[in-house]
Amino acid sequence: MSKLRQFLQDAETKAFDQGHRATIKFNIGKYNAAVQRGLTQYTDHELARERGSYIKTQTINNLDKYLMEFEANFTARGGKVIWARDAQEALKEIGEIMKRKRARSVVKSKSMTTEEVHLNEYLEKNGIETVETDLGEYIVQLAEQRPYHIVTPAMHMSKNDIRDLFVRKLGIQPTDNAEELVGVARKLLREKYTSAEVGITGGNFLIADVGGVAVTENEGNARLSTSFPKTHIAIVGIEKMIPSIMDLDLFWPLLSTSGTGQNVTVYNTIFTGPRQPKEKDGPEEMYVILLDNGRTDLLALPEKREALNCIRCGACLNVCPVYKNIGGHTYETTYSGPIGSVISPHYNGMAEHKHLSFASSLCGACTSVCPVKINIHNLLLLNRKQSVDQGLADGQETTAMKLWLRAMKSRTLLNLAPSGIKNFVLKRVLKDTWSKRREPLHVPKKSFNQLWKEQRG
Repeated sequence: MSKLRQFLQDAETKAFDQGHRATIKFNIGKYNAAVQRGLTQYTDHELARERGSYIKTQTINNLDKYLMEFEANFTARGGKVIWARDAQEALKEIGEIMKRKRARSVVKSKSMTTEEVHLNEYLEKNGIETVETDLGEYIVQLAEQRPYHIVTPAMHMSKNDIRDLFVRKLGIQPTDNAEELVGVARKLLREKYTSAEVGITGGNFLIADVGGVAVTENEGNARLSTSFPKTHIAIVGIEKMIPSIMDLDLFWPLLSTSGTGQNVTVYNTIFTGPRQPKEKDGPEEMYVILLDNGRTDLLALPEKREALNCIRCGACLNVCPVYKNIGGHTYETTYSGPIGSVISPHYNGMAEHKHLSFASSLCGACTSVCPVKINIHNLLLLNRKQSVDQGLADGQETTAMKLWLRAMKSRTLLNLAPSGIKNFVLKRVLKDTWSKRREPLHVPKKSFNQLWKEQRG
């Protein structure tokens, strides 16, 4: 089945799943309410967005310079930088590290980049146990699913769903107490931290002037994942760069407020390399894998490169009417929602993922909430144009548009067919699309052109 057919099938199933809609409405509703409260910390939120947009745009436009600065500063403190052109290169390099360390187990904090390269599958195929330590990620790992949301991986699951999952997978006694469920996960995960040879994280920001990887979290699991294992690997997309550590006072609150409504997340850590001689904890070795995987292709498109400004807050998902109706898994990509529909065709191939850019109402809500002011709905339009320019449009659609264009340019042709024939054609052409959920389009017997002539005598 093609990606498009699968998408349409899954979208229809989820859109009419009342239980799913109730869960998402409840969970996203809590986030949206929290965000509105969180925004009160700003005296001028629009100014903060403008500054964030400006800094990220300037950074992306000079990304080569900042990447080299980051590498120089990070390696100066004993860190090792690995450049990966695609997922295969990243996985190969990680595999080599695992062999050198004779690693049998890995603890992993939340990272969408590792989801992008399908790291868990790769490690498991090579006999390495991989444990997600973020609670939401741990839940979806147990459920054998992909993350549903950029920020909240298990947003689609209710407390009862999680209880039933723990009963089935972990053999616990049924309980409706959320604290007890969290306690079960915490106890199991604590044992994994102390036995794992390698800890893996992503990175919310790369900081050029100090050669640092900034990780923001709410559970402390990332710190534990990097404190006990002797080796720390951070896999980060090259677009996560910011110029200075001084910029974090702008970006950390923008990220947390837009994503969860917090003034700032609970744990914010900057890793600048392995443990130094006088430091008591931390890894003996630290690697940063700088992942391209289609990002430089997007960078080469000046009218679209602002998509690389994204700081992965998830705000556009929470406000998107399409996402809230069809759910995160329907997209069949690592990055779902509006921003996922923009970047996925560039990361994973326009031919297979162009349909995502059409799965939008273009209402602009995503653009209005983006903390770095990415013009998301315009980028969706540009993706649509690119897919047509590359000849990827459906043959029937192309033919229909050519006939429509020809008719619209000629009043004679437009009036040539009587309304009965026009209605017959519309009924046949739109039966599986427009007319499936709406009243059929109906052409009146007399066109506006004819009525206008009669009115003027």
